[in-house]
This record gives sequence, structure tokens and C-alpha cells, in this order.
Amino acid sequence: MLRHPKCLVFFAVKSKGWQKMTAFLASLSFVVLAEMGDKTQLLAMALAVRYRASVVMWGVFAATALNHMLAVFLGNYLTMFFPMQYVQIAAAISFIMFGLWTIRGDELSGEDRRFNFSPFWTVAVAFFLAEMGDKTQLATIALAAKYQTVFPVWLGTNIGMLAADALGIGIGIVLGKKIPERAIKWFAALLFILFGLVGLWQSMPKHLLTAPVVIGGILTIAIFTALVTYTNRTKKEPSGLNGCSKSAVQPGTEDRFE
Repeated sequence: MLRHPKCLVFFAVKSKGWQKMTAFLASLSFVVLAEMGDKTQLLAMALAVRYRASVVMWGVFAATALNHMLAVFLGNYLTMFFPMQYVQIAAAISFIMFGLWTIRGDELSGEDRRFNFSPFWTVAVAFFLAEMGDKTQLATIALAAKYQTVFPVWLGTNIGMLAADALGIGIGIVLGKKIPERAIKWFAALLFILFGLVGLWQSMPKHLLTAPVVIGGILTIAIFTALVTYTNRTKKEPSGLNGCSKSAVQPGTEDRFE
């Protein structure tokens, strides 16, 4: 029934189209989760206090488009130098690290410094620098390496960044960051760790996936999670000055960014 060349071409094109759609949806979802509570989202909130939301969004888009294009090309050509299995294992481990990183959380430090540019270029340059080496950029590299396609991953990560940062700006301006982020962070972190574990299960050589190795790996991740959580608590306990940093992105504190 499927022997006709036109049928074979049709199903090949259809299959390739589904692969690209999967890459797009996965990239969008992963980056939205990774950006929740990330330092670049905090930066977008801070910049939205001083500049119009439209200026911030255009600056975020310009910075993300360039930054993630570099990341996509890097991830897409990794397999030219390393076997695909090794790249997939590294990508799976990186997703576990993203989960632990999300639990640890980010703090807005020096990314909000002033640049002598117009508002658009101030936002674009600050956001580009903040995104360098960030977990959303690393996630983009890993996704491009996994799906071996450029445009769907680039488009998905860009839309994901804009969606997450638009949500962050709305929360920061309209609600004044009154909604707690702890539940969102833990959901995103556990989902990343789950994706990483599934990726390792699919990519690791089967003779290594013995019961002791699997149990040991899960226990190791659990211990690291507990250590990260404990470290976060000890950092917050010594003084009550940390509350001041949270107010840096609320309305009425624009002088911190001028």
C-alpha cells in the first residue's frame, strides 16, 4: 500500500514535520520552566520598574534572539565532534543540574548596573550579559544538541523567554511580587530532574543500568537536593537584611536602578 514513491515522500515529510514540532514545543516548555525565578526574570522585573514594559520586552527579545541563536548553533554542531550518545548523556545530566540550580535559586546582583545607552539598548545589553552562561542558555544548547534542528529550537526558546519574562513583568508591576515563588520553583526543579533521569535511562549503556547504580544515582540527587535546600536556609537565617533585596524590584524603589 505504501510502496508508491509519493506515499513514501509524504510520510517522510510528515514525520520530519512532527519532529520539528516536538522540538519547538519541548524548547518552549523547558525554557518557560527554567526562566521561572531565574536571575534574568528578576532583571526583567527590575528594568520594568524604571522603563516602559514595551521597551523592556523589545530589549529582552533582541538580546534573547542573538544569545540563543549562538547557543543553538553551538548545540547543533556538537555532534560533529562528539558521539550522539555522549551528547545526550551530557544533556540529561545538565537537566538534572538545572533542577538543582532552580532549587538553589538566583539573586539579582550586578546585572542591574547602569549603561549609558538609550532605554532599549540598556535593557538589551544588560539582558544579553545576564543570559551569558545562564541555565536557559545552557538549556538551549542541550535542546539543540538533542533535537539536531536550528529554527524550531531557536523559535521555541525565544517564545518561552518572552512568555516567562512577560509573566514576570506582570507579576512585578501589577501584583508587586506578592505571589510566592517557592511552589513554582520546586515544580520546575522536580520536572527538570525527572527529565534528566529519563534521559539518562534512555542514553546510558544498558549494562550500566543495574539496581545499585540506579538507586545510588537517585540517592545522590536526593542528598544534593537536601544540601542545596539546607544551604539556602542557612543563608537566609543570619540576618533580616535579605528582605531589603526583595524590595529592590518593587515600585517606589526606582532610585536603586538610576
